[in-house]
Amino acid sequence: MNATLTLTKLDVLRVLRNTRYLIFAIAMPAVLYIAIGNNTKETNGVEFKAYYMLAMATYGAFAGAMMNNSIRIATERKTGWTRQLRLTPLPGGGYVFSKIVTSLVTTVPSVLVVFALGGLVFDVHMDAWKWAVNAVALWLASMIFVSLAVAIGYRFDPETAQPAVMLVFFPMAILGGLWFPLEGWMDKIGKWFPTYQAHKLGTDIISSGTVSAGSIAIVLAWGAVFAALAVVSYRSAREQ
Repeated sequence: MNATLTLTKLDVLRVLRNTRYLIFAIAMPAVLYIAIGNNTKETNGVEFKAYYMLAMATYGAFAGAMMNNSIRIATERKTGWTRQLRLTPLPGGGYVFSKIVTSLVTTVPSVLVVFALGGLVFDVHMDAWKWAVNAVALWLASMIFVSLAVAIGYRFDPETAQPAVMLVFFPMAILGGLWFPLEGWMDKIGKWFPTYQAHKLGTDIISSGTVSAGSIAIVLAWGAVFAALAVVSYRSAREQ
């Protein structure tokens, strides 16, 4: 366990110093929110500045959970680092466990930075418990993209892992309504994506204080699919 905790601590520190993480998971959602979010009109039953705050927090949390780990796992596999770790006291599964915990830890700054901008700069108002529940809900929902990061990291080489992430994540972000509210056919399609439903959980909490069982079911279903892909990819790589 000590070896796993040490590896996790090192991974967290490396991610927090990683330029890709700082740009895509923290700076990009914060800048977009500052540029676009200050609008008092209503969208989906909440003020746009609250709607877009949740959208950018969702984007940042999911990007933080997915982008760095997928590429790092692929790189460490190619360089032989994962094979070397098998010769250490690190327990079986300790490597993947450290990556999962690292992703969950590094989603927190993404959410807190955007929430701080919403509360302190754009004067977003909601009950204290709604702030807390929204933060926890986003943190838990990000776990589905942690699984996807593991799946991609074990399935692709470093050269193809990043394009694979982009091809999967950015369409999900767009069709999830994270960059702009969806209308018409895009909205009908977007409702089936975890990005859309994770964001909807937040707006539902603000507008009514309740969440939709359908939204939770869709998020969990995607989580099950991504977890299965992660297990298959991990076992396949271990057998090679």
